[in-house]
Amino acid sequence: MTETHAADVLAIYQLGIDEGNATFETAAPSWPAFDKAKLPDHRWVAVGAAGGQVLGWVAATAVSSRCVYAGVVEHSVYVHPKARGLGVGGALLEKLIASTEAAGIWTIQSGIFPENTASLALHARAGFRVIGTRERVAQQYGVWRDVVLLERRSSVAG
Repeated sequence: MTETHAADVLAIYQLGIDEGNATFETAAPSWPAFDKAKLPDHRWVAVGAAGGQVLGWVAATAVSSRCVYAGVVEHSVYVHPKARGLGVGGALLEKLIASTEAAGIWTIQSGIFPENTASLALHARAGFRVIGTRERVAQQYGVWRDVVLLERRSSVAG
């Protein structure tokens, strides 16, 4: 994922935001803010064969600056609505898992709304497990929302 993908990446992010079950965010950030927040070695796009359009993306962020958490990242994965069901999300998670394991990262985690059953199923297929639910963790448009916490522990790192 590079700046050449910025417009497509942020557009897909905004589509996910607009659907209401992907994130607490209300608007995609600017590219400089997005770029700064994501780990450069652990962010990927899936590009379609016809025209090179971005079909989806995955990116990781550090969970903490404390050295004891150096092997723990949080990730997001977004797929364009027209590319869902085609294996894009699974391929992106496979790429993320490979890059993080090669870097010695031992835990990938994420928080997903329980209503986002497609994302929960995708993550289960990729080896993530539910570790709990944060009930009424925050409000979205005046409604309290729960978040399911998931993690995938590396079988080779850590």
